[in-house]
Amino acid sequence: MRIALSLALVLIAAPAMAASADPATGAHIAKTDCASCHAIKRDAEAKSPDPKAPRFVDVAKMPSTTELSLKVFLRSPHRNMPNVVLAPEEIDSLASYILGLGGK
Repeated sequence: MRIALSLALVLIAAPAMAASADPATGAHIAKTDCASCHAIKRDAEAKSPDPKAPRFVDVAKMPSTTELSLKVFLRSPHRNMPNVVLAPEEIDSLASYILGLGGK
């Protein structure tokens, strides 16, 4: 029940959250918080500093990558990533930046 309610709230709030998304802010967040492990630009030749960290352009081009999937991922802790805490509008902006790399 809680999961369904949480998902419903995310889906209802998604359009409002998207309005606060700024890809330029997302690029800045990627540069300051993500670039030490991930290749964060569209450059096809770039390699991630950490070979285990996927390039953002590859993440953006995955068929399963959507605005919602990125936002859920960025709000969830992951074993192989540092616990970076971002505000909702920062998550929106970072997701917007990543999606833009894949033309989505």
